[in-house]
Amino acid sequence: MVVETQIKQQVREFYDQIGWQEVSEGVYQNAHYEDLRPVSREYIHRCHMRVMRHLKPNGRFLLDAGSGPIQYPEYLEYSRGYEHRVCLDISAVALAEARKRIQKHGLFVVGDIAHLPFKSDCFDGFVSLHTIHHIPEDEHLPAYQELYRSLAPGCKGVVVNGWPSSRLMRWVNPFIRISHRLQWLFTRRYEKVNLDEVKGDYIKKPKSGDQPKGTFTRKLGVAWMKNTVAAQLPIIVLVWRSVSVRFLRALVHPWLGGILWLRLLYWLEECFPRFFGENGQYPLVVMDKP
Repeated sequence: MVVETQIKQQVREFYDQIGWQEVSEGVYQNAHYEDLRPVSREYIHRCHMRVMRHLKPNGRFLLDAGSGPIQYPEYLEYSRGYEHRVCLDISAVALAEARKRIQKHGLFVVGDIAHLPFKSDCFDGFVSLHTIHHIPEDEHLPAYQELYRSLAPGCKGVVVNGWPSSRLMRWVNPFIRISHRLQWLFTRRYEKVNLDEVKGDYIKKPKSGDQPKGTFTRKLGVAWMKNTVAAQLPIIVLVWRSVSVRFLRALVHPWLGGILWLRLLYWLEECFPRFFGENGQYPLVVMDKP
């Protein structure tokens, strides 16, 4: 219990002090973990919008468990047809930012996803996006159980999380490493040229130790999902996005036809959502309560 409390305190402090601090208008430090380049924008948008297929279009309350500041425009669409979006987060800073975005449409609760402070069967839908992997391992199953408990009969909810590793990413890792090596060599050469030309005005990039450190993350795999969660709760695992940000930044570029390759990838994901859900990087777990 002491360790779990320390982990949650660490997560809270990270997001209060670093993760949900704005680096520009509407853009948070946590956006470092997403690919916001124009070449990836259409693909990222379409992946975000997959969530809406599995939610009722309208209702009274939509729970956003681990809402953060609702940092992407697509996230706002999930509750458009609901009377209220109930934002629950361990970070008061996140909720303050979320309030700026949705104002009276929102209800804001500081809380723990593994111990929801709500009665059973009270939500017409829920979303939980990239949250469960920030809690201790032995609370992952309770978090899924709590979300199911709070969901009204006849309704659905969506959990988006990540696998600790994926078969698809293991296949492409050699190409990612080659790309990183080439980019490193080019950057070194580019920096040397600028150092020679600019001399005294040259400013070095900050060392990696100067960058904000991440927070606690514990992801569990496909076998755990099937043997533990699916054994107790009615879920299906589909694809949210099959490739990592590391893949996108390394291999997807405009001059390589990146937009077209991502359109092809999205089409394949649409054709084989269960395959890419289990073998890609980010699954979309749909929970359906009879």
